[in-house]
Amino acid sequence: MSSKIPSHVHQSMIRDPIHGDVLLPQDIRSLIDTHTFQRLRYIQQLATCHFAFPSATHTRFSHSIGAFHLARRLVTHLQRIYPGAISELDGRLVTYGALLHDIGHPPFSHMLETPEVFATYASHEAWGKRLLLDPEGDLRSAMTSLVGEEGLSRLIDILEAKVELPALHEIISSQLDVDRLDYLIRDQRFTGVETGGLDITRLFRAIRLTEQGRLAVGRDGLPIVESYLVMRWHMYYLVYFHRISVLTQLYITKALKRARQLYERGELTLSAPLTDILVNDELSPQRYCALTDLPVMNALFEWSAHPDAQLSTLCKRVTSRSEFHRRITGHPLNISTARKLMPELKQLISAQGFDPEEDLLLARTQKRGYFPYQEGILTEDGEDVRERSRLVKALESKIDEVMIFVPTSCVDLCVELIKSYLSPALTEG
Repeated sequence: MSSKIPSHVHQSMIRDPIHGDVLLPQDIRSLIDTHTFQRLRYIQQLATCHFAFPSATHTRFSHSIGAFHLARRLVTHLQRIYPGAISELDGRLVTYGALLHDIGHPPFSHMLETPEVFATYASHEAWGKRLLLDPEGDLRSAMTSLVGEEGLSRLIDILEAKVELPALHEIISSQLDVDRLDYLIRDQRFTGVETGGLDITRLFRAIRLTEQGRLAVGRDGLPIVESYLVMRWHMYYLVYFHRISVLTQLYITKALKRARQLYERGELTLSAPLTDILVNDELSPQRYCALTDLPVMNALFEWSAHPDAQLSTLCKRVTSRSEFHRRITGHPLNISTARKLMPELKQLISAQGFDPEEDLLLARTQKRGYFPYQEGILTEDGEDVRERSRLVKALESKIDEVMIFVPTSCVDLCVELIKSYLSPALTEG
């Protein structure tokens, strides 16, 4: 394996609003200063959440640097209390993995990570691996100059959990990884939503390794893990699944799908980036690296004047934030009941002069607050934290919300229909 280790003497410093001063050694700077990584400056962390929280415009770029910073802190802590457990090279590779964990994200992050939109669909993890291994890519060149081909192969093994010390992978990807820790704190700060605090210093001080080499928390760390999981649950409920964010994502994905239909009929011209997203089924890593939020937003503004009413209406809703649908609230529905109601709701919407295929929108959001599985959060003796905390056990319940959006003028009529369906006795009385 390559022994090329760059000098760590030459460091630059950036000021991060979450972590304060973040030191960037020369090796990290060489990865950041690639086209592949710089692209993350133009991909928003929270997709369309800024429609509900105007200051939530931070990017995958700043989040990735934050994840690197936390990984370096945690690696340093573990190397200090377990001398020899993590080699210098593995420690560096873990920080590289944390820095690069998001390089495969498409425009608008998870929103467009779907085969409904991308002609060449792959998960962001799969794209990240392609970008790392692309023989023509600047990131692969930067990586091999630092650690050689064997080091790059070792990094892939760490990312895919194929190493003898599981903690190396778990620092980057687990239920208590540096990715989640950074985005929760960062997203809370930039949305302005107060969901409690998370003391990273105390948490890291409590982290240990089990006999099997997995990450674990000591007894003193359990209350911090509880706070972290409660914070995560609240952020999903209040921010990530906010109705306006869900609605605007529906508008954009529907607009992109409509644009593909019009293109295939010869009624719309697509820019090179939109062609790559919507119809290029052999998208290369090099062309993927040209995709950011910017051409998608430019297209939405352009299409807002298109003669196709369906496309232009969807785009105008996003670009002017006007004529939004409203969510029917006050009557929680499970997905089965919602689907049974759809035919009657479609009839009602149609009778009011609206197109039920375009103006009756159904969305479902699901997330467990904590789900114990093979990579759950462990205590120092190897037990899952749920066995030590009734609070964590309670968080196993799932957020499972059904959202129905209709035109504003139809809300009251839809509410009455739902009430009559759920409580026949109420209407009869």
